[in-house]
Amino acid sequence: MAARKQYPLRIDPEVWAAVERWAADEMRSANGQVEWILRDALRRAGRLPKRGKAEKDDKPEK
Repeated sequence: MAARKQYPLRIDPEVWAAVERWAADEMRSANGQVEWILRDALRRAGRLPKRGKAEKDDKPEK
């Protein structure tokens, strides 16, 4: 599995509080909720890459 990318996020405190509440309702961490929101938005826009392709690109060739 590829390493996860870390990225500092500047976000309005009220938006972050709403994400934290939503995450608690869904039994997720706030970080997990942000990733879920992003993946859902990408999927809806038809821009979510296929899982297999991204994993294949990260593996070194033999």
